[in-house]
Amino acid sequence: MTATVQTDTRALPALGPTRQLKVPKQAERTLDNGLTVIAVRRPAVPLVELRLWMPFGQAHLARGATLAQTILSGTATHSATQIAAELQKVGGGLSAGIDPDRLMLSGASLVTGLDRMLEILADVLTGAAYPADWVQTERERLVDRIQVAQSQPAHLARTALLKRIYGRHPYAVQTPEPDQVRAVRPAALRRLHAERVHPAGAVLVLVGDVQPDRAVEAAEQALAGWTGPGQEAELPPAPPLEAGPLLLVDRPGAVQSSLRVALPAVPRTHPDHAALQLANLLFGGYFSSRWTENIREDKGYTYGPHSGIEHSVAGSVLVAAAEVATEVTGPALLETRYELGRLACLPPKPDELEQARQYALGTLQLGMSTQAGLASLTSAYAGNGLRLDFLAEHAARLAKATVDDVAAAAARYLAPAGAVTVVLGDAERVEGQLAALTPVRRVAAGS
Repeated sequence: MTATVQTDTRALPALGPTRQLKVPKQAERTLDNGLTVIAVRRPAVPLVELRLWMPFGQAHLARGATLAQTILSGTATHSATQIAAELQKVGGGLSAGIDPDRLMLSGASLVTGLDRMLEILADVLTGAAYPADWVQTERERLVDRIQVAQSQPAHLARTALLKRIYGRHPYAVQTPEPDQVRAVRPAALRRLHAERVHPAGAVLVLVGDVQPDRAVEAAEQALAGWTGPGQEAELPPAPPLEAGPLLLVDRPGAVQSSLRVALPAVPRTHPDHAALQLANLLFGGYFSSRWTENIREDKGYTYGPHSGIEHSVAGSVLVAAAEVATEVTGPALLETRYELGRLACLPPKPDELEQARQYALGTLQLGMSTQAGLASLTSAYAGNGLRLDFLAEHAARLAKATVDDVAAAAARYLAPAGAVTVVLGDAERVEGQLAALTPVRRVAAGS
């Protein structure tokens, strides 16, 4: 005999009021060498996060990527092993990375080790030696990573999308070829360091259990000797999106298709930014979005579709991405266009907008809740000439955006007629599906 247990369904409690976003205590100073130092107090744990943002540009793609890989390989006074050991003594570490706009040095240490971490940072900035043996080792590691990436569908789709969006702009190619990296020599890295690793226009962010004024003074004492005008790395404005035939990148035998859709967006300072952010959330920017509900929950075409606004120094773009089964590539694109068109033509429901608004405001608070998150956020904004005070203004705009505001932004930026679409997949199996929906231009992978 089976017993039946009856349970009562209880409604979810109402969301609580959104907490007012408070900007933490901070200090800022531009040093005589041109470096801007921003220190922010976040006393959660006795650590301090460091982010150094340097304008770099992409005039030297392979050399820039190799420089980021090897900048911590040693100086005139410390080997790479000694640098790591000295940082470990203060519970810290440093790493380097590069993107289309900047060279970034990131790290963390115990608060008591801040002075020492800054001293080591200064040694790297002023005396990186790029020893031949380390350069050779790290260069091969970089080549291996590039070759692995070039075998991945997501990387191939991203590469094709960037070329399609940006054309001749430097953003169009963001990964060097392996042979280009292999050709980089230590002397070329030293010259590039002298040209591009300089304090003019750079921003150092320190976030943690520190007194902001004291942290700024520590940075000034350690980095005042970092000098040199270097060369300006200016980028032209990103070109406007030009809609045209769907670009089908052939990947014979693929069991999935990588669907990418690019739409126009605006920088953070634009009056439409808050409304567009909410419109993007409604479309595909979080798990409760319409696109996710349609092609994941309802139809099972994909596991994790997502859309987001990508901000760069030269421009902004909204990118939607999904990996779908080959046999439903056409239907997935049809539903994607349907959801874009529906949002562009019909205003969202008030409760739907309110859910997206709460998510946006909560995510903003969450991003500021940790030292690492706050440091990365502060650095990203500072690289675009903004400060943390802007976050409070942006939160206010999100809170005030109306249904009409979001509908207007969706109509202006999310209309499918203005989209750039790239599909990476087995052309023999998907071209007919796609051609039934839109003109198609087929190319081989890597072209």
